[in-house]
Amino acid sequence: MSTRTPPASEGAPALVPAPPSAPTRPRSAPPPGARAVVAAVLVALAGTALLNAPPPATARTAPESAAGPESAAGPESAAGPESATTRSLTPSGSTAPGSTAPDPTAPDPTAPDPTAADPTAPDSTSADSTTPGSTTPGSTTPDSATPDSATPDLLAAPVHFAGKAFDTCEAPSLTVMKAWLASPYGAVGIYFGGRGRGCPVQKELTPSWVASAHAMGWRLLPLFVGSQAPCVDSLAKRKYAIGSTPVTQGTKEGGDAVRAAKALGIGTSSPLYLDIEAYQRGDTNCAATTLSFVRAWNREVRRLGYLPGFYSSADTGVRDMETQRRAGTKDLPEVMWFARWRGQPALLTESVLQPQAWTPHARIHQYSGNVTETYGGRTLAIDRNAMDAPVARVTAPARFAARVPVPLSFVASQRP
Repeated sequence: MSTRTPPASEGAPALVPAPPSAPTRPRSAPPPGARAVVAAVLVALAGTALLNAPPPATARTAPESAAGPESAAGPESAAGPESATTRSLTPSGSTAPGSTAPDPTAPDPTAPDPTAADPTAPDSTSADSTTPGSTTPGSTTPDSATPDSATPDLLAAPVHFAGKAFDTCEAPSLTVMKAWLASPYGAVGIYFGGRGRGCPVQKELTPSWVASAHAMGWRLLPLFVGSQAPCVDSLAKRKYAIGSTPVTQGTKEGGDAVRAAKALGIGTSSPLYLDIEAYQRGDTNCAATTLSFVRAWNREVRRLGYLPGFYSSADTGVRDMETQRRAGTKDLPEVMWFARWRGQPALLTESVLQPQAWTPHARIHQYSGNVTETYGGRTLAIDRNAMDAPVARVTAPARFAARVPVPLSFVASQRP
């Protein structure tokens, strides 16, 4: 809205009233005396002052139309509102004849509003445009910091797999993986890093194994078992408890996870699943420490261009993450892998998760554990999973892939 005062018209001198003390004389009257000369000089000075004075703030040279005060400065042209604020200046910078003189005390309508939000500035109330656990998770854009290895614009979309998956403590040999092509599973969980792994040696797990298994058609779920909750249930995991600086520790281990994934040929936009084993319910200090660690781990993994996933018991870690999601907490996992061993998949009906939480393509349900299955004459002890979630993007060079024949029946299957 314009706050400029319309300029005085060129007929302003006619508005100067004749002073009442100046008598009207006929043209044939003789010249006035000294008193008349003084009076004439005073009248002239008063007229000059009135001519140079600005019009009153309430005065307008034309009535305002129904469109409001803006129309007092002249109607906007068909070119749009911009023409109403255009100024025509002479080379000296003065106002050209016929243009509207700007009021130096009025705000410039073309200048940005200092109170308006900057659309290019990051939202201070949100970590990113996608809230973890909402109906649009799985964003490939890391958090506010730029990844070390890729920028958000260069990150590929995540790869999703829907079907059955298994995980086992130690990566099976490629011979076993070939034999298990006859199984109903299409994805496999691999424990690729972390100081809390139950099988830390992983003699089969190499870049060649990753490239070869992927070339067979297997989709990979990278699991990282790092520090655990201070009140973790498993006695064997107590020695890996989160320390007194959970944020620092989580950040460090997030970087460790990314480096280990890269070393195996697992590329950016891949999910990295943080394994937090079941811990005691009701211990608020323990839960708070664990949450700080997990959020720091998530931030670092996301910053480096990967998707932070989360595995835990439905009744402890998963329940606590859902509580935080409902509270609007930032830096939560992008993908939820929950363990509840009831023998049957319940991917979208888990009781501790709201139906819209971590959907679509962001859930894995571990529905059975410590079971033994045999395919192609090869037996494994596994956990069973149903999933609709991201899997690893394998970037290991093709030369790493071992020459393992793939049955034609498998090539024609529905595996992605």
